[in-house]
Amino acid sequence: MKNLNGLSLLDLLEEVAQALVQTARAGLRTLRRMSWPALMLACVLLAFVLTILPLALFLFACFMLLKIVVAATVVKQHRGQRHHDSDPHPQEREQ
Repeated sequence: MKNLNGLSLLDLLEEVAQALVQTARAGLRTLRRMSWPALMLACVLLAFVLTILPLALFLFACFMLLKIVVAATVVKQHRGQRHHDSDPHPQEREQ
């Protein structure tokens, strides 16, 4: 792997910035050419992607975490109950 010096790093950052500017210009040109119904549909889809989809993923993660916590609690109680049933208390052994 070659060493990066300051000049080549600046060249790389400049190239990335130019690519971003070109992409933004192309996107704006596309938006200008769109009809009003298509633009409205694009806005609705963008709103869905930016709001509803992250909310759904967050709720999915929360419910999965809750499921893991409940399952761990149930397994712990089950193991404790099984250990309790197989090993009677010392007071019960004396009788």
